[in-house]
Amino acid sequence: MNQGGGKILKRDDLLYPELSYKINGILFDVHNAIGGAVPEKYIQKAVATGLEKNNIKFQEQYYVPITFEGKHIGKYYLDFLIENCIVLELKRGRYIPKAVFSQTLGYMDKLNIKLGIIAGFANDAVIIKRVINHKLL
Repeated sequence: MNQGGGKILKRDDLLYPELSYKINGILFDVHNAIGGAVPEKYIQKAVATGLEKNNIKFQEQYYVPITFEGKHIGKYYLDFLIENCIVLELKRGRYIPKAVFSQTLGYMDKLNIKLGIIAGFANDAVIIKRVINHKLL
């Protein structure tokens, strides 16, 4: 951002700004290359390829157990855990339902993660939303 006198202002209130910027670039590259009309599994494979190409450490289909009173009652599989600090969820479509935000925040709570990114792949755009876990700030 450039304001008056040529001074460049840098925001310091964003979580993981450089890594987020790289991830967003990969998401846009994937959309530009294959669009949003393909099945989600192919979008996920393309994103994994982009992360690898950019030397970003990630775990795909990351397993998260759900427990209640010490008993295993279920499991989550989130799309990507990136650099052990960002949850990335991929969806098809322009509109991201509130339930997807709640689900992503649930993953983040369980893993003590501060930042989530949800990317909705539509035919004509990729919609990127940040999810902040305010409990950890």
